[in-house]
Amino acid sequence: MNEEKQSHYMNPYLAGLCLGLVLLTSFAVLGVGLGASAGLARLGACVTMCVARTHTLASEYFGAWGEHPMRYYLVYMLIGVFVGGLFSALLARRIKPSLERATGFPAGLRVLLALVGGFLVGFASRLASGCTSGQALTGSAQLMTGSFLFLICIFIGGYGAAWFVRRQWND
Repeated sequence: MNEEKQSHYMNPYLAGLCLGLVLLTSFAVLGVGLGASAGLARLGACVTMCVARTHTLASEYFGAWGEHPMRYYLVYMLIGVFVGGLFSALLARRIKPSLERATGFPAGLRVLLALVGGFLVGFASRLASGCTSGQALTGSAQLMTGSFLFLICIFIGGYGAAWFVRRQWND
């Protein structure tokens, strides 16, 4: 990556420090950590509430959140992450819609695989009652052994998977 392009990104050490301060503030003010999947699940509950209110309220999963599923701190955190990311991209002039893929890889297949992968990750995070950010950030901040093992496995899995697809991104 060239120097001009890199200068538009935040220093990763500063970004990590800021994320740590947000997590510390969340613990100090709210008494809980951070995560993202609960905000998305509650957004899903809100959407289904608009379509089938009675069914949603009777649902064992969505119904537990009551009449106003959007009144939850992680919903606001999710909105803040989206707005903050958009604001940061606008300031750095990095908004340019594109589809990243290898030259020989069809665009339609790339979009389909991304959607299927996103759906599977979202489903799995709700099935596990939490997402990777909740497990890695919040769990590690609480010095939970399972969270550290999770992080180690994520890195091993990522490096292992990269070995199999390393030749696909040679252009």
